[in-house]
Amino acid sequence: NMTQSLHPAAKRGFSASAELYQQVRPDYPAEISQWLSETLALPADAHLLDLGSGTGKFIPYLRPLSKHIIAIDPVPEMLAQLQQAHPDIHALEGVSHQLPLPDHSLNAVFCAQSFHWFADSATLQELDRVLKPQGYLVLIWNQRDTRIDWVQALADCIAPLEGDTPRYHSGTWREVFAQQTLFQPYAETTMTQQQHGSVEQVVSKRLLSTSFIAAMPEQQQAQLKQQFEQIIQQYTAKSAEEMIDFPYVTHIYVFKKSN
Repeated sequence: NMTQSLHPAAKRGFSASAELYQQVRPDYPAEISQWLSETLALPADAHLLDLGSGTGKFIPYLRPLSKHIIAIDPVPEMLAQLQQAHPDIHALEGVSHQLPLPDHSLNAVFCAQSFHWFADSATLQELDRVLKPQGYLVLIWNQRDTRIDWVQALADCIAPLEGDTPRYHSGTWREVFAQQTLFQPYAETTMTQQQHGSVEQVVSKRLLSTSFIAAMPEQQQAQLKQQFEQIIQQYTAKSAEEMIDFPYVTHIYVFKKSN
């Protein structure tokens, strides 16, 4: 079973909330495709993999780079959402350390909002296998911009609930690159963006799509939703149906295969 090795928060949370995830997760900055295009300088017929693709939120940003795009994710409910939104994309169920792909078949692998789930040496060895010489591994994360007071207050509210769930902000994903010679850092950048919508949509429901929250019983989720909306009310005086801009910082890291 593909989902056997999945962290329980991912397995429960992402299968239960795949539709919510598709609806409420922010997109990526529009200029990301341009930056990737200039940084990677891929051939026109490049073969790309969206690994841990989820519902396919990053697919639109890969389309300008090539028409050969494969998506792989371990959660079938996520892939069902992806296929609805992108019926032309070849989507496969799979895990990062056992990719159903031939050796040296890819020019680049993209992990948008996913690498922290599988940041281990088995994954890097497998990526080394499927990537062509000089191929790229690109890691992308949308992070809530905690420089804003109410965003920090929401983060403080959620932090105690994380438990041992792998997260980007813990920084442990970096450790896997310290003990290896397969991939070298090549480029990195950050971009900012805002997700515009009602408080309920871009704050409450967005936070409810977080793996370890989506895995909780409904009653607990309802209490949290109320808590999130109280924080917004307290800091911005906005009610659940009023419009708000949720600020994000997008982090992009490019690694290049050593040979």
